[in-house]
Amino acid sequence: MTTGAPDLLATIVAATRRIVEVREKARPAGLLEQCQKRQPRGEAFEAALTTGGINGFRIIAECKRRSPSRGILREHYEPATHARAYESAGAAAISVLTEPTFFDGSADHLRAVRMAVDVPLLRKDFIIAEYQLLEAAALGADAVLLIVAAMNAARLQELLRAASALNLAALVEVHDEDELAMAVGAGARVVGVNSRNLRTLAVDTTVLDRIAARLPAGVTAVAESGIRSRADLERLSSAGYHAFLVGERLIAADDPGDALRELAGAV
Repeated sequence: MTTGAPDLLATIVAATRRIVEVREKARPAGLLEQCQKRQPRGEAFEAALTTGGINGFRIIAECKRRSPSRGILREHYEPATHARAYESAGAAAISVLTEPTFFDGSADHLRAVRMAVDVPLLRKDFIIAEYQLLEAAALGADAVLLIVAAMNAARLQELLRAASALNLAALVEVHDEDELAMAVGAGARVVGVNSRNLRTLAVDTTVLDRIAARLPAGVTAVAESGIRSRADLERLSSAGYHAFLVGERLIAADDPGDALRELAGAV
């Protein structure tokens, strides 16, 4: 990263801390636990990443309205409608952005998707506190994203333990070899390798190949960002990835379900 360049990840994490403080004061953890209507199915999320799929490709299809790199991805954003299209097309799981400031996400989006589909759901956000895990469980998520770059090793271990206690699976996201070592050392069972640098937003898909060679046996590997075609899926499958998280390529299409089928070569 160029010296003096803005650190987007640090900015988002700082904003998240303030937002979580406000939400926790307005709705304490005890109230979240009381309103939880279902038990998260963390084991179903993990299983979905290694079995079945569309033409053998297990894709976590993402619902998000906006991204910091491209701006508005879908003007008329209807998470439940898009999620049903993904489920009908054969998505292994669905990721829902809930971060409000930079992605136009909302807890209501995840709640609406949970009411619309049965496939496992990933809460995609910048998780830094146990309170957010309780929120995820109450909203109907089966898994949460934990970004190694957003925390230290001790915090990662604490959040992994807290997620497991709620039966939430954790997709632990890394961007380089040091972060991979930290994730594996903390006991991550599902590791996502993101080719997008969250500090600069630059995408380098060679990261996916480099990290794949270092993934230990027994870890479920998920490739993230920069996946545009079936050829990408085939290459990354050969490199050792079990599943793929795809967002912008799908949600910006006229029909996200058709775009998912096309990506997997099912049309």
